[in-house]
Formats: sequence, structure tokens, C-alpha cells
Amino acid sequence: MRRAMRRKAQQLTREQTEAILKENTVGVLSVNGEDGYPYAVPMNYWYENGKLWFHCAVEGYKLDCLRRNDKVSFCVIGQNTFIPEKFTTHYTSVIAFGRARIVTESHKVADALRAFAKRFCPEPALAESLEKEVEGTRGRVFMLCVEIEHMTGKAAIELVNSAD
Repeated sequence: MRRAMRRKAQQLTREQTEAILKENTVGVLSVNGEDGYPYAVPMNYWYENGKLWFHCAVEGYKLDCLRRNDKVSFCVIGQNTFIPEKFTTHYTSVIAFGRARIVTESHKVADALRAFAKRFCPEPALAESLEKEVEGTRGRVFMLCVEIEHMTGKAAIELVNSAD
């Protein structure tokens, strides 16, 4: 069972939380590292239908950690504006929890890479160079898919109150 958010007045709706995930492109993926230490790494991502997608190399510490334990968390900061005269920050953020699946099948990786690239480079004129890039990564790139089990969005109380 997940712990309820302590400051419920600052909790965002599911729609607001998903909007932050859809609007942003970088967050921090945290995995269970060696000797009980967490390992957190900033990563480009895209969010679609309750899933987070990442690309990665076919070997490395992150994959070693995921093979031992597939539970992850992912954090995105949507807004972060420091207000010096009030000694506060106007922020929005999302924390998601789920299990990561390593996608290794070349055709599934290629399809996911195409979708990933279109998220970052939606220009139709790039289609030809995208295919060259996807083909060039064959055997060198895996995809990670995180099925979100639980997520919360939060905003500074000033932002929540100004929306009323």
C-alpha cells in the first residue's frame, strides 16, 4: 500500500500529473543499486498510455541493477521558479513508481526508437535520417519500458491557490 501524500492540498489531479509527464523530456530514473545504495541517473524519456520509455546501451550498471531488481522510481520537475523575496520556489513535480522491463527484441526496439525520436523530432523531413539512425543502432541500443503502478503530482501551494 502506498503512503498518502502528506500535503493533500498540493496534490495534482491525474490529468495535471500526466500533462507534466507529456510536456517534459528529462527526468531522473532511480534504480536499486549495489549494497543498498540507490542509483539515480538523468534520462530523456517519453510518456504514453501509463508507460515511461527510455533508451539505453545494451550493457552497463543501470541494466545490471534492473536485472537484479526491476522496481524503479522516476522524478520529473515540470516547473521550478525561485521567488527570492518570498524565500520559496514555485514548482510542479511528478514522482512515478513502477517496474522496468528491458526491451531487447530488435524489431520492438526499432519501433520504440521511432516513436521516441518522433517525440523529440516531429519533423516529417527527418524521416529518412531517422531510419538511418534506427538502423545504425541495431544491436547497440535497448529500450526500457516502465509500467507505472503509482504516481503523484505536486505543486507549490501558491500555484494551487492561484488556479482557484
